Parts: sequence; structure tokens; C-alpha cells
Amino acid sequence: MDIKETLRSSLRDIVLPEIHDVKTEQIKITERLNSVDQRLADINIHLADQSRRIDETNKRIDSVGDELVSMIGETNKRIDRLYEVIVRRDEHSEVVIKIIDLEKRITGLEQRLAA
Repeated sequence: MDIKETLRSSLRDIVLPEIHDVKTEQIKITERLNSVDQRLADINIHLADQSRRIDETNKRIDSVGDELVSMIGETNKRIDRLYEVIVRRDEHSEVVIKIIDLEKRITGLEQRLAA
């Protein structure tokens, strides 16, 4: 039994420190893994927040785009109306010129008849 005890003692002296070192390393690895898990969770939260902000920004951009389209439509209507007014003024000017010409011709004809 003396050999058995010596063998046990030797194994204890060799194996137990190794087991202790393995447990210590396992604890360190577990702590690092937990730290990495926490970082990943923080990153996921940050990414979700960024995604939400991007969605809100996209909604605002869409809203501004819709507003601009509406404003452009109104501007086009105003330009069309202005064009109509300008064309009418040009037509009016032409009509006035024609009337003045007709008045001159009528005056000329009246003068010929009177003479």
C-alpha cells in the first residue's frame, strides 16, 4: 500500500495543479465570453437604435419629398396661369392694334366720302 499512497500523492502533486490551472483558465474564458456577449448585446442595441433613426429620417425625407412635389405642382399651376395671362395680354395688344388700324381706315373712308 505504500506504493499506492506514493502513486496517489504523486498524481495529486502533478494532476491537481493542472486541474486548478484548467479551472482558472476556464473562469477567465467564461469571463471573456460574457464580456463579448455583453458587447454584442450593446452593439445590437446600438444597431437597432441606428436603424430606428434611419427609418425616422427616411420618413422625414419622404414627407419633405411629398411636400416638394406638392409645391412644384402649385408652382407649375401658377406658371400656367401666368402664361395664360401673358398670352391674353399679347392677344389683347394685337386686338387693340387691329382696332386702331380699323379706326384709321374708317376715318380715311369717312374723309373720302365727305370729300
